[in-house]
Amino acid sequence: MVASATFGAGCFWGTEHAFRQLSGVVKTSVGYMGGHFENPCYLDVLSRITGHAEVAQIHYDPATISYETLLDRFWQIHDPTSLNRQGADRGEQYRSVIFYHTDEQRQLAHRAKQAMASQYPQPIVTEIVVATQYWLASEEHQQYFEKKSLKRHSKQYLS
Repeated sequence: MVASATFGAGCFWGTEHAFRQLSGVVKTSVGYMGGHFENPCYLDVLSRITGHAEVAQIHYDPATISYETLLDRFWQIHDPTSLNRQGADRGEQYRSVIFYHTDEQRQLAHRAKQAMASQYPQPIVTEIVVATQYWLASEEHQQYFEKKSLKRHSKQYLS
C-alpha cells in the first residue's frame, strides 16, 4: 500500500529533492495546492494571483517509512517561523504548510507542530490544512535538481 503526503516548505524543487533522499519514498512530484485558481501554471503561481503554495507530493510506503519521519524531514529543511518566505524566495507560494490527506495525518501534524514550538524563539507559522486539488507542475519542474545537476545547491535540504 502506498500513502500520500503533501508539504510546502519554500521552493518546491528543494523540498522534493529532500524527500527523494528518504528510503521508503516511492515517488515524488511537484505542483500546486491550496489556491483558488483552476489548473495554474508556474507563472500564474509566481504572479501571486492564485493563492496556491508550491508543494512536493510524496508517495511513500508506510511499512518502510512513517509519516512522522516525513514530518521530521519537513521541519529540518526549512524555517517554519518565516511567514510567506524561505531564504530569498518571497510570497505566499513559499509558505510553510502541511496538507493532510487523512485525519491521522492531521493529528500527527498538530502534535509535531506543538512539539517543535519549543525549539524556536519565534512562533511557528506553518499552516496545517486539508489537502485539496493537486495541480501537477510541468515536466521541467519535476526532479529539477537531478535534471539540472544542482545537487551542490541542495545541501540545505538534507540532514
